[in-house]
Amino acid sequence: MAINSIVIAASIFLLWIVSAILKDASIIDIFWGPGFGLIALTTFLATDAPGPLGLLLMALTLLWSIRLGSHLGTRWITHGRVEDGRYAAMRKRAGSNFILTSFFKVFAFQGILMWTISLPLQFGIALGGETPLGFLTWIGCPLFAAGFILEALADSQLRDFKSDPENTGKTMQAGAWAWSRHPNYFGNACLWWGLFLIAAQAPYAIWTIFSPALMTYLLLRVSGVALLERRLARSIPSYAAYQKSVNAFVPLPPKQNQHKQIEKK
Repeated sequence: MAINSIVIAASIFLLWIVSAILKDASIIDIFWGPGFGLIALTTFLATDAPGPLGLLLMALTLLWSIRLGSHLGTRWITHGRVEDGRYAAMRKRAGSNFILTSFFKVFAFQGILMWTISLPLQFGIALGGETPLGFLTWIGCPLFAAGFILEALADSQLRDFKSDPENTGKTMQAGAWAWSRHPNYFGNACLWWGLFLIAAQAPYAIWTIFSPALMTYLLLRVSGVALLERRLARSIPSYAAYQKSVNAFVPLPPKQNQHKQIEKK
């Protein structure tokens, strides 16, 4: 845990320096997935005998981190490396103090969250060397797989939709987005609960249940669903119709068939 603290602190500090040079704090979002992969790999390498449980947790986390990191990195480059609106607004409010402000409010904060949410991985890999792959593995792995596939599918569908110029100013209600307004976030929550269930077989790891709970809370109430819903509700009058038709988080059959595109900026 101490080694991971140092690794994450060093990575966050370097990213902060790069963001100051580029004048773009968005790079911290690209590091979100790979940061967990780095923690999992560091824990694995620092453990004398991580065993099959540690190997499984490390492999699954690396798979997800590479997928998410490459997706967000490609999106950042495709969009012309334009700073995310959240950070641009913060930069405007903070003015000349933004560089220092961003270190504490953006980079250090996300580093702390990353270390905290990754605790099931750290416990599972470091302490699960003699733990066999038991019953929870066969629950956690399918849950992780379902979440991973849903998140990747939803991201791919939205990327393809936005790449079509004819869809400019519209929102998508096809595929996974016809069943949930935020299927990628639901998939992310599922895969983290899956990782926790796998890790929970290691000694003391069951007490890290607050980590996936925190991730789910963030997705629902802080940086995920709640943040986007407020912005979309303010900027798109017709978004209310989509809200009434499609569930916000958990994928459920739509209340009515609305395949038309709703205006969205």
